Amino acid sequence: MRFSHLLVGGLSLVAASPALAQDDTAPPPPVTISGSAAIVSDYRFRGVSQSDEDVAVQAGVTISHESGLYGGFWGSNLAGWGTFGGANLELDIIGGYKFKPTEDVTLDVGVTYYMYPGGADKTDFFEPYAKVSGSLGPASLTAGVAYAPAQEALGRWYFTGADAAAGVYNDPGDKEDNLYLWVDAATALPSTPFTLKGHVGFSDGNRGLGPNATSVAPTGKYFDWMVGVDTTFKNLTLGVSYVGTDISARDAEYLRPSFSNGQDGSGNIADGTFLFSLTAAF
Repeated sequence: MRFSHLLVGGLSLVAASPALAQDDTAPPPPVTISGSAAIVSDYRFRGVSQSDEDVAVQAGVTISHESGLYGGFWGSNLAGWGTFGGANLELDIIGGYKFKPTEDVTLDVGVTYYMYPGGADKTDFFEPYAKVSGSLGPASLTAGVAYAPAQEALGRWYFTGADAAAGVYNDPGDKEDNLYLWVDAATALPSTPFTLKGHVGFSDGNRGLGPNATSVAPTGKYFDWMVGVDTTFKNLTLGVSYVGTDISARDAEYLRPSFSNGQDGSGNIADGTFLFSLTAAF
């Protein structure tokens, strides 16, 4: 999980006597609304495809208050592994508080509630997070931690993909937690309109499948990464990146047929791939 900011300038007024210039710039509004809409070649959540390695359409809106409080939502279509028994839709409700303890550092704490409309209630879960952002020379850096406490949606109800295919729960009602750590970096490439970006993340969750034969951390512990480049023209951003994980086909074998392309027993939706995106901000 997504902010544009509009500053309204005023004209300088010149007094008749004495001849002094006065700044009449209006202050920013106390509440701002921002958002974006995007089309991506594949929706990857922490390195794993949630759209069956197919195109996804995504959009979100955020309302921010000058105090630092914010709230909003973000949604994407899903397919295959990512449906969580729902209506092929993920809807995230987000709320948090952002502030600057120093001029160069920003802290952001909040919670994301992941919803899968049309699915069973046990597929939904919440995940608090904390992020710290700053800069190192020309690069902007963000480090974050997200921890979802034990919930049924994250539990190990099926031990293997074969168990899930048979429709027999190994441990119904199990509740597990999930930890995710990540670092993001971005820097403008000198004398070009491009920005280089990178990401490394680490997931630690249950090695198994949840109530609807999916999992936030499908093989228990794994790394994901991304390296890419963006270019922006007005409110449009075109991006290309390479995304991958250290989940091998062998590591994922015990999860088939759920952990596959189209849940058909073949393929690997966590292998490396190039992603393309076009985002419009407003």
